[in-house]
Amino acid sequence: MSNAIHVEYPPHFPDALQTTPEAFVQEARMAMAVKLFEMKRLSSGMAAQLAGIDRVTFLLNLHRYGVPMLDLSTDELEADLANA
Repeated sequence: MSNAIHVEYPPHFPDALQTTPEAFVQEARMAMAVKLFEMKRLSSGMAAQLAGIDRVTFLLNLHRYGVPMLDLSTDELEADLANA
């Protein structure tokens, strides 16, 4: 069982972005998933599921949205490395 979100948009939006309606829908799903991940509202796995792709592909595409895979401070990163 899953829930759905219905988003209305003008029919010319995919054309304006030079894409197909299907690709536009996928891009919208990905953008929503990336933003929720960036806001730390979803884990990378949950965001990937929302985007309809696997976690590795999701993480490898974050750069397209200007979002880092890891958002750790230098101190947090050093602590993680020390505990590895």
